[in-house]
Amino acid sequence: MKGRIILIKEVIVVEGRDDITAVKRAVDAEVLAVGGFGINKSVIDKIKEAQKRQGVIILTDPDFAGDKIRSIITKRVSGVKHAYISQAEGLKDGDIGVENASPETIRRAIKKAKCEIKEKVNTFTMADMMNYGLVGDTKSSIKRDKLGKELGIGYANSSTFLSRLNNFGITRDEFLDALIKIGN
Repeated sequence: MKGRIILIKEVIVVEGRDDITAVKRAVDAEVLAVGGFGINKSVIDKIKEAQKRQGVIILTDPDFAGDKIRSIITKRVSGVKHAYISQAEGLKDGDIGVENASPETIRRAIKKAKCEIKEKVNTFTMADMMNYGLVGDTKSSIKRDKLGKELGIGYANSSTFLSRLNNFGITRDEFLDALIKIGN
């Protein structure tokens, strides 16, 4: 497993953007950032949807704030898995965080959380995004917003939205039904 990028079934929940970058260097997975203590209903709803569809692994910083965020999510979303790095593994220049951990450390933590390895699924393509007006149109972002709410995957730019469609296990039928519901 050393040095090899593996595809993780579960959605990995981290604190911020730098953590997303670190996790994506280590594994191929859908990664959601909560943005710190201010975890709002929208973020919790996305995590609940991810848990329902693919499962969730929480990987927060090994500090007080990380533990608090982990606790908030665990109370609101049942059945999540937990990945941990030690403070020593996340320490760099006096700063502690997932963003400082090596790819191997992150892979090991996720593996210990009993992650599921999956095959790459590309049910949806950028051509689908274009055909259904989710990209390349002046109203594409509005449509992605409505569709993201309907599917429970939230708003995202076109490439992230496409990734979520594939990584959250959205079926073609669910997608088409949601398009009808939002008035496509």
